[in-house]
Amino acid sequence: AGDQSKSAKGRRRGPAQPPTAAPALAWSLDDTYTPMEDYERSIQDMVRQLRNSSEPSDTKCQVNLQLWRSNQRSLSPWAYSINHDATRIPADIPEARCLCTGCINPFTMQEDRTMASIPIYSRLPVRRLLCQGPGKVGRKPSGRKKCHKKYQTVMETIAVGCTCIF
Repeated sequence: AGDQSKSAKGRRRGPAQPPTAAPALAWSLDDTYTPMEDYERSIQDMVRQLRNSSEPSDTKCQVNLQLWRSNQRSLSPWAYSINHDATRIPADIPEARCLCTGCINPFTMQEDRTMASIPIYSRLPVRRLLCQGPGKVGRKPSGRKKCHKKYQTVMETIAVGCTCIF
């Protein structure tokens, strides 16, 4: 038993070995996604939660300190609505809508219109369907665009929350 403790102590004093890496393929190849697919999937999850929510749609300018969601605890509260565009992937994106014109005064918990609630915008990557018009020269345009299923990644500005300004 004494020899084992000496050899164990010797191992602790020796040079540190680099930690061994976990196996690279700890999941099946079917479970791998690109960052864009992960992003689109997270947006779809949030849209699904909004659609399946049993809570009434918020329209009042009030703070609810009992809720864990930051959009309802903010001094500039907001609600989410679904921004739908069939020519975009993802077609549905949650978008913030400010519930107050002013801001909630933290001392009175009432709306104070000497301040203003404004949306906070972020640019999000989306894939947009590109349509090409009639390509034949000399033909009268039919008024209809021909759409080929070709998407291009573009940045779109979406309201993601609200904040209070003076």
